Amino acid sequence: MNSVCKAIIAVSAAVAFTVDVDAFTTNSRRITVQSPLTRSSSLIKKAAQAPHETIVTQLYSSDDDDRQDNEIERLKQMAAKLRAEAASLEAEKAKQLAEAAEKAFNKFDVNSDGEVSLTELREGLEKELKTEISERRAKELMDVFDTSGDGALQVDEFVTLDKFRNQLEALAREEKRIAAEAEQESKRQEQEALLAEAKLEFLNEKEPTTSDKVISVLPYLFPLMDGLQYGRFLLGAEDGSNPFIVILALLYTLYRSIPFSGFVAFFALNILSNNPSLNRLIRFNMSQAIFLDIALFFPSLFVGLSGMILGAAGGPISNVASEIFSDVTFGTLLLTLLYCAVSSLFGREPDNIPLISDAVKSRMPTIDMFNDEGMFMPREYKEKEEDEDDKSGKR
Repeated sequence: MNSVCKAIIAVSAAVAFTVDVDAFTTNSRRITVQSPLTRSSSLIKKAAQAPHETIVTQLYSSDDDDRQDNEIERLKQMAAKLRAEAASLEAEKAKQLAEAAEKAFNKFDVNSDGEVSLTELREGLEKELKTEISERRAKELMDVFDTSGDGALQVDEFVTLDKFRNQLEALAREEKRIAAEAEQESKRQEQEALLAEAKLEFLNEKEPTTSDKVISVLPYLFPLMDGLQYGRFLLGAEDGSNPFIVILALLYTLYRSIPFSGFVAFFALNILSNNPSLNRLIRFNMSQAIFLDIALFFPSLFVGLSGMILGAAGGPISNVASEIFSDVTFGTLLLTLLYCAVSSLFGREPDNIPLISDAVKSRMPTIDMFNDEGMFMPREYKEKEEDEDDKSGKR
């Protein structure tokens, strides 16, 4: 270090020299130029200062690290001390609670048998808390704190009065919550019952009355009138003294006297069958009568196609075959209509006709056609709405 200082002093003592230079301009000036020795002294000075600053910085950094380590150690010691104090306070608190619980236990254990029975618990709480406690609530408390399950509280199961009070309040809150939920559920069920009753009132799916049963049979006159053409052989063999034949003849004459009676009956039954205010049995029979009348078209189609095929082959349908086919068709129709009439008069839907009854059920208005607001929506509108909801959900 001394040699460096000596070098700096020696360099600083060097003399600068001045050179006068004549300029080509009219003004002359004096230029001071540092000698090489002066520049060397500056470099030596910088070289001497650099190691010194680095050493000082390292010394300061080392001191900071030591201070940080000392601070961390001091904080650790403080944390350990606080934990020890907290543990001591917790132990003291637990000891006080145990003493309070034991003191309360001795008060409640009236007969000094070493345990608190359900009766003792109830009477003791009523006395200490100055409130009436039901036997059910006391039993709930016993179930909470009786960890051994022997129906009584031992000293190690007993708790302070504050814990009993808190548990009683918690049970009361839970009871109120359950009661509120039960009340809400009751209101919801009542609203659903009223809505269902309104739906049934609108849709009229009640038990059919006597008049409903009688009216529900009348729609089957429609397929009967259109099916009489197949009974010409059976009915023609009877004389005019048969009252059944006479009634059928009068009804058929009246039916045919109305222009376009078949179309009128078809559209009338179709419209009325969609009227939800009519009893379900009536609506069902109207729809089924329409389907039965449509089914009568197929025997005629079969006869027509058979005649064309046999005619082309050179052999027309024999009268015997035609008569048998007509009798079978008319007999099947009569049995079907008889089944429908008897079932309807007994108040039961005649829904066991193959294919036809299933088709009728699929188009019958049902309760699920009502929306959440209780408004009736026909099946096609409801299906359209569900399709739109599905499409919007996919998006």
